[in-house]
Amino acid sequence: MLYYLFSYLNKNYSIPGGGVFQYITFRTAMAVIVSLIITTVYGRRLIDYLRFKQVGETVRNLGLEGQMQKAGTPTMGGLIIILGILVPTLLFAKLDNIYIIMMLVTTVWLGAIGFLDDYIKVFKKNKEGLAGRFKITGQVGLALFIGWTMYFNSDIIIRQEVKLPVTIDAPVGFHMRGKTQVYTQDIKSTKTTIPFYKNNEFDYAKVLKFMGADDHYALIVFLVFVIVIITAVSNGANITDGIDGLATGTSAIIGITLAILAYVSSNTFIADYLNIMYIPNSGELVIFAGAFVGACVGFLWYNSYPAQVFMGDTGSLAIGGIIAVFAIMIRKELLVPLLCGVFLIENLSVIIQVSWFKFTKKRFGEGRRVFLMAPLHHHYQKKGFHEAKIVTRFWIISILLAILTIITLKLR
Repeated sequence: MLYYLFSYLNKNYSIPGGGVFQYITFRTAMAVIVSLIITTVYGRRLIDYLRFKQVGETVRNLGLEGQMQKAGTPTMGGLIIILGILVPTLLFAKLDNIYIIMMLVTTVWLGAIGFLDDYIKVFKKNKEGLAGRFKITGQVGLALFIGWTMYFNSDIIIRQEVKLPVTIDAPVGFHMRGKTQVYTQDIKSTKTTIPFYKNNEFDYAKVLKFMGADDHYALIVFLVFVIVIITAVSNGANITDGIDGLATGTSAIIGITLAILAYVSSNTFIADYLNIMYIPNSGELVIFAGAFVGACVGFLWYNSYPAQVFMGDTGSLAIGGIIAVFAIMIRKELLVPLLCGVFLIENLSVIIQVSWFKFTKKRFGEGRRVFLMAPLHHHYQKKGFHEAKIVTRFWIISILLAILTIITLKLR
């Protein structure tokens, strides 16, 4: 909203410094600052209110050190994160930008599902919360909305180069690259970025071509990918949120990386230099990413060990979905297994543990375990590691994965 206000004032009254709101970098910095203020200052008030309302965490005794001391800690703190994301985005981003609209819908959609789950757990005293089938239905519904919009919305395009021989007249706007004429055109496309590949691009339309299928089947393939990525990452963030500060800090690292990827993908000069896909109008996502990182870091003020508040499913489902949808919109979703490696390994540890237990119980009559406890962070707790040490080491791994993700822009 402030972008439109200052644009109007600068255009009609030439106010000093009004033009600074035209810069994405300035608005991103302001989004980070405002998000930090909201989550740290007003976060304390929300925590006090949750404690007053006795919105406390119910803890099952799993035999983990210091676990029972967390009973009664305020939960549903994800409301702080959502507030820290929405307010700066509404203030500093262009609200008519389709990418911003989709991110706002994602935040509210998954935040509402998580809130309903926490509400059932806390106020209805149902430890199971919202039934799993309803969570999955909500996540799949969001994925279908995102995939359909990405495929059909006319504002969501990529800019690609077309090379012509020097003897052919090229359209206006062409330039020379070596001895080849090159011009650019904005098109609808199902292309995305594939890491460690020379051309660095992958087209969903080609997946079923070997079966002689029409290009329209690309929508089906794309929707399947979107559904898998959104459900996997949002559930991965939910599973990772098991010890103080783990999911929050990891998400902040991922958010910074996504902001960098969005910035280089939305800047025509940098994209051309790196020889990566240029995505027009996606620069506003950097502002959203700034608000997201600020909200995560601000929440970490209260969520780091020993936690004064837990985000609950209200926060974990939302931040996981935000990361997934963001990656899809900047066409870096195939980098998610690398960038979100901590979420992935946490997910896999649960799948491996449950699958092996069921298999051995059926075959030997007694269930056996691969890990002392799943998810993986609980395995290390059982081994005697302090949770603060586990969290710090997982953060270090996240930073290494983030660096590797950025390196893939040139490592092919």
